[in-house]
Formats: sequence, C-alpha cells, structure tokens
Amino acid sequence: LDLTCRETPCFVKFSEVEKVANMQAEMNEVWPGLLSVTIGSTLQFSFIGKKCEILQDMNRHLEAVLKEKRALRKRLIKPRYQETLPIEATFHKCIVELLTEAVTFIGKLESHLQSVKSIPQIPNKMKNMDTALTKTEVLVMDLEELTEQILKWRELQKEVYSD
Repeated sequence: LDLTCRETPCFVKFSEVEKVANMQAEMNEVWPGLLSVTIGSTLQFSFIGKKCEILQDMNRHLEAVLKEKRALRKRLIKPRYQETLPIEATFHKCIVELLTEAVTFIGKLESHLQSVKSIPQIPNKMKNMDTALTKTEVLVMDLEELTEQILKWRELQKEVYSD
C-alpha cells in the first residue's frame, strides 16, 4: 500500500515534505558542530593574522637593526682621522694641557659625586663610629685593669724571689 500510495501525486508532496523534514533534522544535528568548527577556525585565522602582523613588525625591526649594523661596521672600518677637524700645530700643546685638566676635573668630579652620594649614610656611619668608640673605651679600661694586675703580680714575684 505504501508503494502504491506514494506514486499518487497527493502522497508525493508528503514524501517531499518528509524528505525536507529529514534534511532539517540532519542539519540540526550537524549545524552546531559545523558552527563551532567555523567559529573556531575563524578565531584561529584571526589569531594567525595577529601573529603574522607581529612577525612582520619583528622582521621590519630586525631589518632596521641590520641596516644600522652595516652602517656602524662601515663607520668602524673607515679611519677616524678623516672625520676629525685638523688642529694647527701651535695649538697642540694647549690641547694636551686641556686634556690633562679635563682628566683631573673628571677625577675630582667623581670623588665629589661619591662624597655627595655618601651624605645620606653619614648618620648611620656616625652611629657606628660612636659604638666603636665606646667599645674601644671599654677595651682600654679592661687593658688598664689588666696592666695593673700584671704590675701587681710582677711586684709579688719580685718579693717572692728576693725572699
């Protein structure tokens, strides 16, 4: 009966509707998985795009570093005396004196900077010196007592040997 009924035009519509319903059911089963895969791949492509942009920026930076390295290497290979200004021979003595004064100035400047840097530590150093001074005074008093005892013992020993 089913076979005969389906051949009639009335039941053909029903079979088409049933096929469409089956297809929709299959799509409803497949669609969430397909949607998640599509979203995941889209996110992955955007992530890859960001990574590609970062790599391109790094590549540009490295190219700039290489260009600077080449320019620096050229400058280092090129003799320096060609870039400096010539100094007349009459001023050579003045330049030497100026350089020695500059060196002494830099040395004094470093010592002054060192002393300026140590200013905040002065109270702590003073406290340490005070404690060291009191310890030294205590040691001096102990030493005086010890010398007195030694002198007394010495006198006693002299008396014992003389007797």
